[in-house]
Amino acid sequence: MMFEPVPAYRPSFFRVKFASADWERRACAALRRAVFCTEQGIFAACDRDAADDHAIPICALSTLGGDPDAVVGTVRIHEAPGEPGTWWGSRLAVARDFRRVGALGAGLIRVAVSSAHARGCTRFLAHVQSGNAAMFQALHWRSLGETALHGRPHHLMQADLAHYPPMRDPEHGLVTLLRSRPALAA
Repeated sequence: MMFEPVPAYRPSFFRVKFASADWERRACAALRRAVFCTEQGIFAACDRDAADDHAIPICALSTLGGDPDAVVGTVRIHEAPGEPGTWWGSRLAVARDFRRVGALGAGLIRVAVSSAHARGCTRFLAHVQSGNAAMFQALHWRSLGETALHGRPHHLMQADLAHYPPMRDPEHGLVTLLRSRPALAA
């Protein structure tokens, strides 16, 4: 008797929200280390910097039975010191196994920009690795120029706030559904 292998569990939806619980914040930091230190080698052992002292971490949570299961994506936002209304997004990271699942990056970006917009943001900026610039452009961002950052090519990009209405309740967040994939032909 032959048995079909059981497919790995894939959550059907994700919740993108401010990382408010301690475990969510720790998991965001661990994911950033995994992506920016271990995988990409941009930083030696830790990617923390002065922005973390006042930044708001945002997380994408996978769900199990409707309850949060794990942090599978993160980004942080903060208002530029001495520049009221200018906000920055940085350290956007999605776990390797979830990069092709749903629209996690886009959901993280939407919550980041829309929640900053609700807090008085009049200009939202990010340094985006050049390989990701096209995705940001598709999400209504424009490049303000190219630069090198941490030894890698980046674009300084600005979000078009007209496409990001203010999100006044980022604790509730945004639900992103798993994209269906076409069945493989036999």
